[in-house]
Formats: sequence, structure tokens, C-alpha cells
Amino acid sequence: MNTSITPVAGEEFREDLRPIEPPRTAAARVAGSGNAAARRILNAGEIASLTQLNDWRSLGAVGVTFGSIALAVAAALLTWSEPWGWAIAILAVGVIGVHQHGLFILAHESAHYRLFSHRGVNDAVGRLIGMAGGISMCTYRVIHRLHHNNLYTAEDPDTAIHGGYPRGVGYLWKKLGQDLVGWNAWKTFAYFFGAPALNDVTQKAARPLDDTSPQLRASARRDRWAVVAFQVAAPLLCWAFGGGRGLLQYAILWVLPLLTVLQPILRLRAIMEHGGVTDLSSPLTAARSNRTSGSVANVMGRALLFPHHVNYHLEHHLYPAVPHYHLPRLHRLLVEKGALHQAEVRDVRGTWRIIFAPRAPKG
Repeated sequence: MNTSITPVAGEEFREDLRPIEPPRTAAARVAGSGNAAARRILNAGEIASLTQLNDWRSLGAVGVTFGSIALAVAAALLTWSEPWGWAIAILAVGVIGVHQHGLFILAHESAHYRLFSHRGVNDAVGRLIGMAGGISMCTYRVIHRLHHNNLYTAEDPDTAIHGGYPRGVGYLWKKLGQDLVGWNAWKTFAYFFGAPALNDVTQKAARPLDDTSPQLRASARRDRWAVVAFQVAAPLLCWAFGGGRGLLQYAILWVLPLLTVLQPILRLRAIMEHGGVTDLSSPLTAARSNRTSGSVANVMGRALLFPHHVNYHLEHHLYPAVPHYHLPRLHRLLVEKGALHQAEVRDVRGTWRIIFAPRAPKG
């Protein structure tokens, strides 16, 4: 008797087995045409080993990220009334914003069902992390599925963020500056609530919640209401326990970094992962991994942009079922097999030069 379970349409992060196109020039290759070949690099045994979940490692990642935020908040609160307390508060805002990004990466792990082995625990923790950051993890799961399944096609909801680079030095600095003052924050939260920005190339507004199963759509709707409730309750609780001072501290030490420091980090990381690539035929070349050791710039990239091994991005696109703590081992295995010789693996400086290059002439 056949006991296999057919995945529910519109829910799975599918294995992309689109047929391989005949060889063409890199610029003309169809997006995703080489996905199937790229994903045959590892055998079933190697993949099984890499996809084993370790709940303790995930718990440690969650604890370290929240703990880092808690230390920054405690330092600011303990020195709040000091004459120099404002300097500690400014430093704390920067540290908190960087680690809020770490929470977003852990919510991403949860969206892939890779945070905890128990599905209920995975989703509960992922939703709580998302609520704290004002995002709906369950809605993001729908959006992110389309990004993985349709990388760089008209259906990819993330192309509006990372597509079209290089767009000129001034363009990107302007965007990052707007992000840093909170000008574009509403777009980030609209994205995580199911309304990604308009794709400049296709002029198509993605509506990912129209392309999923009823079960996942209902879960996303409930999660969005929970996020709204949390965001209303949090400042009220700060007011109840700390009065006006408590509300001010919440606004400065949580909301401010969320609306400012976090925003350019999200944009810059996304562009460094996919921006300025020229061969869209495979995750090996349509996604980019950034080295985080070997130079000061690489180490700084790890500290500010790439928490929880998120720098191994092409590896993640090749094998999304691999949890973040196994991505370094996956990378080493791909190197041993010679699979990354022509892949987009760069030092941070190299990626920086690509995405900040002058805009390519039209025509």
C-alpha cells in the first residue's frame, strides 16, 4: 500500500525540478533553469545528515540573541538618569537594532520549520519572535516560499528589494539613508504583513496570500491579528508599570531601533545576497554567499549583517532544509566537491564593489 503523503499545494518549499535548459550565454539563461542539476550535488545520505535538527543549538541561538538585547537594555536603564546616560542609550539603540535583525533571522528559520523539531514549538517560538518585532512569521512563511520557489522570476516577491543592481552609488546610499531615519520602515512591515513592494521590472504588485492553501492563509490571518494585539499591549504595559518614563524607554530602546537601525541592515543584507548577479540559472549564481572571516571587512560583516550563519545564502537556497548551524559544514562539503568554483562566493569588499557600482548604461 502506498503510504506517501502528497504535500498540500501552496504550502511546501518545493524541490525545484524545472527542466535544464540547453546551454546558453550566462546573460540569456532562464531563471531557475539549472536548479535541478545544482541540487544533485549532494547524495541522499549527505543531505539527511545536514538536515538533522538540534533543538539545543536553536535554543542557544535564541537565548544569546535575546540575552544580548537584554544586556543592552539593562545598561541603558541603569544609566538612564546619569549625565552621560544618553551616550549609553545611543550605543544601546545600535546594539539592539543589530540583534533585532538576529531575531528576524531566527523567525526566518522558524518559517522554514528549521528552528525546533516539534512543529508546535517551532511555530510558537517563531510567532513570538515575530510579534516582538512587529512582523507576522506565518505571513512571512507564505511570502518566503514564493521567493524560494520562484527566485528572480516575475513571481519572486523579493525582486523589488534586490533586483536591478547596480543602480548607482547615489541611489543605494539614498535608500540606506532613508532607511536609517525610518522613512521606509512602513514598507518593511507591509512586506511582512503580506504586501511586498511593486516590482520595478514587471510593474507587478505581489499578493502572495492569494497563492497559498486555505490552511496557511487562515494561519497567517490569525498571526497578523496576534501581532497587532501584541504591539498594542506592549506600550500599554510599559505605561502601566513605568508611567510616562516607562513608555519613553520602550519607545527609545525598542521601537526606535526597530524603525531605524534595523531597516538599512535588512536592505543591505538582501542586496548583498542577490544584488548585481548576472547568471540567474541556478542558486549557485543567482544567490551569493559572503565570507565572514579572513579580513576586517568580512568580520565586520558578520557582526553587523550576517548573524546565525545567514551569510551562507547560496547554500541556503540550494538546500533550504539545512538549519543555520549546519550551513558552514554544508559550505565545506560543497567546496570539497568543487561545486563552488564558479559560484557567487565573495569577500564583503567584493560584494560591496558590485552593489555600489555605477548604474549600467541602458541599451
